[in-house]
Amino acid sequence: MSHFIYKAKKKTGEIYKGERNAADRYELYKILRENGEEIIQFREKGSSRSAGFDISFGLISGKVKTIDKINFARNLGSMLEAGLALSRALAVIERQTGSRELKKVVTSLIGEVNRGITLSEAMAQNGKVFSSLFISMVHAGEQSGTLAEALKVVSTQMDNNYILEKRIRGALMYPAIIFFAMIIIAILMFIFVIPTLLETFTELGVALPFSTRMILVLSNLIQHQGLLLLAAIVLVSGLLYAWAKRPTGKSIMHKLVLMIPIIGPLVQEVNTARTARTLSSLLSSGVEVVESLEITSNVVQNVHFRAVLKNAIEAIKKGDVMSSVFEEETKLYPVFFAEMIGVGEETGKTGDMLLGVAHYYEAEVEQKTKDMSTIVEPFLILIIGGAVGFFAVSMIQPIYSLVGAVN
Repeated sequence: MSHFIYKAKKKTGEIYKGERNAADRYELYKILRENGEEIIQFREKGSSRSAGFDISFGLISGKVKTIDKINFARNLGSMLEAGLALSRALAVIERQTGSRELKKVVTSLIGEVNRGITLSEAMAQNGKVFSSLFISMVHAGEQSGTLAEALKVVSTQMDNNYILEKRIRGALMYPAIIFFAMIIIAILMFIFVIPTLLETFTELGVALPFSTRMILVLSNLIQHQGLLLLAAIVLVSGLLYAWAKRPTGKSIMHKLVLMIPIIGPLVQEVNTARTARTLSSLLSSGVEVVESLEITSNVVQNVHFRAVLKNAIEAIKKGDVMSSVFEEETKLYPVFFAEMIGVGEETGKTGDMLLGVAHYYEAEVEQKTKDMSTIVEPFLILIIGGAVGFFAVSMIQPIYSLVGAVN
């Protein structure tokens, strides 16, 4: 009998620390699982090793890439559909995968499955690798005898989310590169070009206008206090980042993002599409409505959309319909979203209705991300033009003063 010190998560989501005697770690896992709890980390008393970093238990410290998890779900589903046994299919993936991190995870899954643990339970032990959505879908597939189909649905769900994120990153890449290049060019000019011009003006005794003096102050600051300025920027950025991670800061930041022209509507449609596809996948796989909403709330990133999903959970627990909550939150979720859920509740085909909503808003996001560079380009031109114009006027004004004094 061994004595374990562990950290676990209750059904309510509360994380706590505890101690318990058990024959081995598998018995510890079984005891807690029977109570509806999930182990996050454990270590045997007297041992310095923590299972949070123990490869044999499956909580792998290395990060498995999203594309590797998509291929894992798709290939495993295809092999199971072809009639291969689960352990053999996992062994094939272990041999074929080129990802060392995924290989370690699959090795762990094989060991647990061979001991008689279900695939979803083995995945739950790898909670840092497999999301609650992934685990719940696999569990639903095991319960209904459609594991192969559930894995294919998971791969499709993850693939769509992955493509959506890539499109958004791609759309934002162009303005980010332009903005970064502007900052670099401005710094170089403040260090090498502007000091020479201003030194000439000073030697000639030209009266400098306010805008030119502003540039002079900034140039001197960058040249002589550059490191201090950089440290101040890093410090302020760090404080803002820490504040944005707190509930109040996160709520304000996410609200501000929704108010930004072009970006706000895109964020709204991305969260709507993600909610619709995730709920559709879970409900179609037989996952209970409340659990589906809880999992979806973890998938949605904006806290205001997450709050709506939490309200929907409470409404369903009270006996209300899910659509009633979304009908009151049309500033976040579009009216079309609530109407389609209402139709689904009336016909008993909520999953199918939500799938249609997901396709619609994913198409909208795809089109908007394609058009974003065209839409953003005029704004970038205005910003660049304004900056160049301000600099030009600031440099030309002293020259005109000099010419006027000569005449």
